[in-house]
Amino acid sequence: MLSQGALVASLFALGWLAALALHRAWLLARFRRARPRAFPEPVDLPAVTVQLPLYNEPSVASRAIEALATLDYPKDKLRIQVLDDSDDDTRSTVDRDVARWRASGVQVDALRRTHRAGFKAGALAEGLAQVRTPLIAIFDADFVPPPGFLRSLIGAFEDPRVGMVQARWEHLERDATLFLRAQATLLDGHFVITHAVRRSEGRFTHFNGTAGIWRTQAIASSGGWAGDTLTEDLDLSYRAQLAGWRFEYAAEVTVPAELPPTIPAFKTQQRRWSRGTVQAARKLLPSIWRARIPFASKLESTIHLATHGAHPAVLLLGVLAPFADVRQLEHGVAALVVSVLSVLWLFYERAQAALGRPWLRRAQDAALAIVLGAGMSATLSLAALRGLVPGTGIFERTPKRGRGSRDGETARLEVSFLVELLLAAHAAYGAWLALGAGAWTWALLLAVYALGFGWVGTLALSVAVERRMRSDSPTTCERTSTGTASSSSRSTATAR
Repeated sequence: MLSQGALVASLFALGWLAALALHRAWLLARFRRARPRAFPEPVDLPAVTVQLPLYNEPSVASRAIEALATLDYPKDKLRIQVLDDSDDDTRSTVDRDVARWRASGVQVDALRRTHRAGFKAGALAEGLAQVRTPLIAIFDADFVPPPGFLRSLIGAFEDPRVGMVQARWEHLERDATLFLRAQATLLDGHFVITHAVRRSEGRFTHFNGTAGIWRTQAIASSGGWAGDTLTEDLDLSYRAQLAGWRFEYAAEVTVPAELPPTIPAFKTQQRRWSRGTVQAARKLLPSIWRARIPFASKLESTIHLATHGAHPAVLLLGVLAPFADVRQLEHGVAALVVSVLSVLWLFYERAQAALGRPWLRRAQDAALAIVLGAGMSATLSLAALRGLVPGTGIFERTPKRGRGSRDGETARLEVSFLVELLLAAHAAYGAWLALGAGAWTWALLLAVYALGFGWVGTLALSVAVERRMRSDSPTTCERTSTGTASSSSRSTATAR
């Protein structure tokens, strides 16, 4: 009875993943005809306000302010708002840098609130109230825009229907470790293929919270920034497009940024994205299906907003698969497993190919991305389920590395690695049973889970051990604070 129930539940979860794989296959097919957009620089450059929201980010604040202050744009048409909600040493860093750049002729101000209501959305809304320019560029603190960023994108707004243009994210130190390579590959699939296809096919797309430019009127006419989800960028993007604004995407314009350096930092980022997307789905899907927009746009938007609902299915499959007797449906299951894994691998491999990466490296990175995604399913399933519960939750800022520091990564000790290592052992046992039964493809699927949970759990364990050592050794703490490579970084580099 257990094996029958596990088989039915596993096939249900696998069917959900197959549906998402079918959508990835559609994206791949359409990507072949997607063409990058270039926007000629207008003769009369418009005034632009650049917003930099900050919260307790001393390791990256100076670098971010310097990058914005040195943008290649007329000084009389460039205004910079540092939206500083910090309550730590970041404040003094911001004050020093703002004063220095103002003395050199840059129009830059630090804006502060007495509260953090609405988190990032609240800070952006407060800054918006003081904006007097037709365009607003937004950057997170760990992004380093090139000097020509504004000039490369500003021409998109020659079309009065365009409300936002998004640049592609690039990744600092993407090849430093296997873990960073896997993260970069996951993001590249979205930025290289998904964004490009949605734009070329006329579907709704979205602002990714940073490295983009908004028309001020588009924000105001769509209801402004709202803090009732953890993904304020996604929420406003859909409201703006439902209000009739067009979005553009410039794949050839890139902005490098940090990738989360450790697994706890990565989990913090991914939990926020997963929970916030589900919150946005609850809020927006009724309006999307009532709107007078093409059915294809409604369907694509639904797939987009419901994507994080796949995480519980991924986890369910990993937990129940070892109990399932697949011999009853061996050939059908084998074809389904191979098809899903092949499409996912090809999706990430093609994105890397479009970036000109060598064949062997992109083949490896595509496999790493799949393994990391499987290993994160427990964390992201819980986050997605929390998104179904009313209430916004706390906006957890992703820790930054900056110039060698370990920003904010000792704040909380997570013991989720115990669950992940148990799940890895469970999946490995299931793979061994499947091999004994001759179910090779089922064994392959479970091996992916075993590797994924084992990888994520081991990385988390290494961080937990390092934190314990730092807390027990003042000397170690001192070395770490001065930027010396930690044992976690070294072990991660080996594992990745």
